[in-house]
Amino acid sequence: MSHPSRAMTRFWPWLCAALSGILLVLCFPPVNWGGLVWVALIPLIVAVWFSKPWPRRDFLRLLLLGEITGAIYFLGSLHWISCVTVPGFILLGLYLGLYPAVWALFLPLVRPSDVTIEHQGSLVVRKGWLTSRANLKAGLLAAAAWVGLEWLRGIVFTGFGWNGLGVALRDNLALIQICDITGIGGVSFMVVLVNVILVATIHRLRLEFGKHKLKPHYDFSFSVAVIAIVFAYGVNKILAPAPEATDLSIGAVQANIPIVEKRDPAQEQEILDIHKRLSEAAIAMDVDLLIWPEAATPHPLFQHQASFDTVVDILHRHDADFLLGTVHFTKEGDFNSAVLLTPNDKPPQFYHKNHLVPFGEYVPLRKSFPLFAWIVRDVVPEDFDFGPHPVVFQLSQKPIKIAPLICFEDTVGNLARKFALQGAQLFVTVTNDAWFLRSAGSEQHLANAIFRCIEMRRPMVRAANTGVTCVIDSVGRETKRLDDGKGNTFIEGVLIASVPVPNNPPTTFYALNGEIFSVACLAIAGLFVIPAIMRRRK
Repeated sequence: MSHPSRAMTRFWPWLCAALSGILLVLCFPPVNWGGLVWVALIPLIVAVWFSKPWPRRDFLRLLLLGEITGAIYFLGSLHWISCVTVPGFILLGLYLGLYPAVWALFLPLVRPSDVTIEHQGSLVVRKGWLTSRANLKAGLLAAAAWVGLEWLRGIVFTGFGWNGLGVALRDNLALIQICDITGIGGVSFMVVLVNVILVATIHRLRLEFGKHKLKPHYDFSFSVAVIAIVFAYGVNKILAPAPEATDLSIGAVQANIPIVEKRDPAQEQEILDIHKRLSEAAIAMDVDLLIWPEAATPHPLFQHQASFDTVVDILHRHDADFLLGTVHFTKEGDFNSAVLLTPNDKPPQFYHKNHLVPFGEYVPLRKSFPLFAWIVRDVVPEDFDFGPHPVVFQLSQKPIKIAPLICFEDTVGNLARKFALQGAQLFVTVTNDAWFLRSAGSEQHLANAIFRCIEMRRPMVRAANTGVTCVIDSVGRETKRLDDGKGNTFIEGVLIASVPVPNNPPTTFYALNGEIFSVACLAIAGLFVIPAIMRRRK
């Protein structure tokens, strides 16, 4: 064998693993080629299944192949986190890469294997690849394992479930409607199933052509049927008659304050003046609900007189409810909060953020493992406290209950369903994506958030300090967005919109049962692992 051939034999699996990572990055904003997700895992699967094992160290080979894919996947798609902390960004990307690495360890266990049987007195080797049952079993188990690992990624260390495979299909409305049953895990399951079945089908065809004998590929037909059924379900949901609704006019303020100015004491009055000026434009349109973004005031609203006076002055100038984000210090703790003020002098309604962002709003193990605190340094000098429970706000101007979600909370399905079960009819997200400058972070944030609308069949209003301020309907369709007419959303302005809020929104299967599909996938994959390992050792 020539030297170039030997080099290619040695390095092609690693190049395939890297290619899978690159394809996955391209599926998400800013590139947003979501269709690539149907084939993005194929190079990694081929590398795991068809490359030469390492004697006595194959565990390490598989782990490294998966980590290469995962590290490129997450470091490439989450590059915007480096705007806040480069060491933290690298550490997070390498950690998240462990989940595809574990999946790569799982893949050999489901690889269709040859079976030796006795036929008419002689031993015959039957290729496992030539049976639809073996290939379908491999696809279903591999998909279940991936979905289970995605669910774990969303809960470990309070969770970072950002950019699951299913999120890449955010623009394919028909295929993602299944989320009201399965959550995002159901979409990811389809994607992985198709990737695995494509590899198995191509390899099987190669073997069958060599024998000049083609057989029905029921595994491939099954995968196509699953997609067709899910698509038909989605079309039915999209075309279903809209439920009876109450129109709510909203004015969402986007002040577009850079994070550097947010922290500059000399800019405090200017920040208040910008919010006040934009609010006057919303008041002139006679909106029912005025919304300011996360931590809108330079100081805690109820501990700073100038901020409080500005907000109260706006509240008393018009009969509209007023929702805004603020930092709130109490004897019970320091919170990142949302507060609803009403014009009838009723007590404010408070919600303290339940799902804090690790290394953004608190440092895990700050005292027992100081390295984490050193990595983020002065970005997170002190920790916020976790809010005790979700709180649904009741508007005074319209008979509508709203779920206030703060920042990345609109990417957490299990939290959104708690609000839905308490009777919330509308999600309102207040966020500040200015931390990540003019990066793809804000578009990715939106891409992950739209699935909450589908899972719970409720619309959403998003008010960002900068990023994407918009309205999303209950099928995940963006109906209105604040931009400059050329696609640029990093602007100062106010979004005026009328939102049909369902009077009696349905309680979906997902709202009732949460991530039961993903948990079941993890359980099935886990139950398969132990006997599979024992069989391989035997």
